[in-house]
Amino acid sequence: MKKLLTGSAIALTAAVFASGASAASHGISACLITKTDTNPFFVKMKEGATAKAEELGITLKSFAGKIDGDHETQVQAIETCIADGAKGILLTASDTSSIVPAVQQARDAGILVIALDTPLDPIDAADATFATDNFLAGELIGQWAAAKLGDDAADAKIAMLDLAVSQPTVGVLRDQGFLQGFGIDLGDPGKWGDETDPRIVGNDVTQGNEEGGRRAMENLLAQDPFINVVYTINEPAAAGAYEALKAIGRENDVLIVSVDGGCPGVQNIADGVIGATSQQYPLRMASLGIEAIKKWADEGVKPEPTEGKDFFDTGVALVTDEAVEGVDSITVKEGMDLCWG
Repeated sequence: MKKLLTGSAIALTAAVFASGASAASHGISACLITKTDTNPFFVKMKEGATAKAEELGITLKSFAGKIDGDHETQVQAIETCIADGAKGILLTASDTSSIVPAVQQARDAGILVIALDTPLDPIDAADATFATDNFLAGELIGQWAAAKLGDDAADAKIAMLDLAVSQPTVGVLRDQGFLQGFGIDLGDPGKWGDETDPRIVGNDVTQGNEEGGRRAMENLLAQDPFINVVYTINEPAAAGAYEALKAIGRENDVLIVSVDGGCPGVQNIADGVIGATSQQYPLRMASLGIEAIKKWADEGVKPEPTEGKDFFDTGVALVTDEAVEGVDSITVKEGMDLCWG
C-alpha cells in the first residue's frame, strides 16, 4: 500500500520565489476551473477545494465547461478570475495547449496557476501541476490486462477509447501507458493513434462520458466484432462501452480496463463491468492546490514537484479483485475505502 500511494504520504514542499505575492492573507480569493461540473471526478475535486478553502478562510469561485472539451468557457473563466483579482487558479484544462495564452495572462497578473490532473502542454506553462502519474496509471492497467490474458495477449483485439480529438495530455499519457504496459511498441509517445501493432483494432473518442463511450464502442465493434480488450480513458466511458457490449450479448467475454477509481467505478469492478481500474485522488489534488495558493498569497512561495518528476505526484493504485502476479494492486474493498479521497 505504501509503495502504491507514492504521493499520498509525501508532505507538500515548496521553494521560495522572489516575486509576485502579497504578504497578507486577508481577503484571499481563488478559482477552481474544471472540465465539467457533472463528471463525479470533478465533483469530488470541487468538494476537496471547497472544504480546504473554508478551512483556510479563502473565498473560492468555481467554474466548469459545459462539456469535456469546452475550451472557450474555460478561457472566459480565467479572464473572470483575473478581473476579480484572484490569488490562484486551479485548472483542469480541456485543451491543454490552446489554454496556454490565457494561463500566461493570469500568471503575468501575479496569479499562481496550478494544473490539476491534466498537465498543460508544455507542462511548465503552469506554475505547478498536482496530478496522478497518468502514464503509470495506464501502464498498471495495461500490465494487468496482459497478465490476465496470459498467452492469449499475443492475439488480443484491442479497442482504444480515448478522450478527445485534440489529444489532451491526460488522454495521451493514459493511452500510451496502457499500450506500453500491455507490451505494445509505441510510435510517437506524445500522441496516440500512430502505433502499428495489428492487435489494435482502432481508436475512437468518448468525451469522457457514458454516451461517448457507448458510441465509440459501437464504432469499433463495427470494425471488428471480435474485440476482446477495451481500454477506456475513464470510468464513465467504460460504463458506456459495457452497455454497447451488453447490447450484443458480449458483456461477459470482453476485458474492460479504465482509470479514475471513483466510488461508482470501483463498484463497477465489484459488479463485473470493469476488470481493473487505476485509482487517483482528486480530492487530495484540489486540497493541496488550495494550500499552495494560501502559501503563495502569504509568503510568495510556489510548490515544488515530486523529486525526479516535473509534477507533484498525488498517488495511484491499481484496484481489482483479480490480482495477477507481478502487478501490485489493492482490493475493491480497499478501493472503496479510499475512493477519491
